Amino acid sequence: MPKVIATHKVKDVDQWLTSTERDTLFGPIGVSFTTFVDPEQSNLVGLLLDVPDMEIFKSVMQSDAGSEAAERDGVLMDTLTLLVSS
Repeated sequence: MPKVIATHKVKDVDQWLTSTERDTLFGPIGVSFTTFVDPEQSNLVGLLLDVPDMEIFKSVMQSDAGSEAAERDGVLMDTLTLLVSS
């Protein structure tokens, strides 16, 4: 199962941490995750994701539902970086 590290900035870290958007978006496709916050930059956050199917994950990330979930979470999408285990 590939592991993915995602980092990005958010508008409000506390709101992002308490949001259920990730569970709603990723739960149905079997993706589990751990959240991280950069203590030096108040709005930089990260996720370590276990992704059972990268094609489905990519599809969800590029979907309207993915965009809407990111917007509700306050994710600044132009700051998103994904790293995939090799």
